[in-house]
Amino acid sequence: MATTNEIVREIDKGKIVCIDKEVNAKDLDWNAHAKFKGVFLKHLVKGEDTDGKFSCHLVKVESDCEIGEHIHDDKWELHEIISGEGKGMLAGKEISLKSGISMVIPKGVKHKVIAGKDGLYLLAKFIPALV
Repeated sequence: MATTNEIVREIDKGKIVCIDKEVNAKDLDWNAHAKFKGVFLKHLVKGEDTDGKFSCHLVKVESDCEIGEHIHDDKWELHEIISGEGKGMLAGKEISLKSGISMVIPKGVKHKVIAGKDGLYLLAKFIPALV
């Protein structure tokens, strides 16, 4: 069985296959989050690939950093933790985050993710698409 760090490496060196194109994940840029220090996104599937229906992002939250409390008024979101540990907040409820835990976030609901000392990786999926 692969360790979580191996899972992140496999996703990062994998491919995104669409009907009309293939993209190597390693060729995609890590984008610094506009608001949250120590948070980076790799846009694996963009809205332009799905007619705006959904998007998927590999998210890295560095050690002791956080995706601060925020709301997506018009988007559902799914966080699938694939490496590291931390704490999530969902509508005031505290959730222990580690590999294998998923957090379903309805539109209009406050949420946040705080990485532990070793950082945290997650797949964030948005319906409709984030970007």
